[in-house]
Amino acid sequence: MNIRVASELDYPDLRLIYLESRRKSFHWADIEEMTLEDFDKHTEGEYIILAEEDSHILGFASLYLPDNFIHNLFVHPDFSGKGVGGQLVNASIEKMNKPLRLKCVSENQKAMKFYENNGWKKIVEEGKPEEKYWVMEYE
Repeated sequence: MNIRVASELDYPDLRLIYLESRRKSFHWADIEEMTLEDFDKHTEGEYIILAEEDSHILGFASLYLPDNFIHNLFVHPDFSGKGVGGQLVNASIEKMNKPLRLKCVSENQKAMKFYENNGWKKIVEEGKPEEKYWVMEYE
């Protein structure tokens, strides 16, 4: 598996991964409101790395470098549980300064367990009752 910086040529594939992953995993959200364009809006100004194998993109992370913040981490549903997310998290940790932070939707139990198993700690739960999330930190 290769981790590299994304280029605009990768965006069509990244848009699809972002859309498909959210539609499959975000059971609390209205999937009808999700669009391909969300990727561009939700990663604007961010440093994007991706994981690929045999020229096939498996997932990506978007980082907001000034705050050492992982904003998005998504793996194509077909490659979930195969170590892609862990490799992207490790590459993110190498790129930024500690402590790193991220927010994880409280309802996303699978993601919460993934981060906790990879050394992240819950700091504080925030957000409106229907949109709660945990701020998590990696030191």
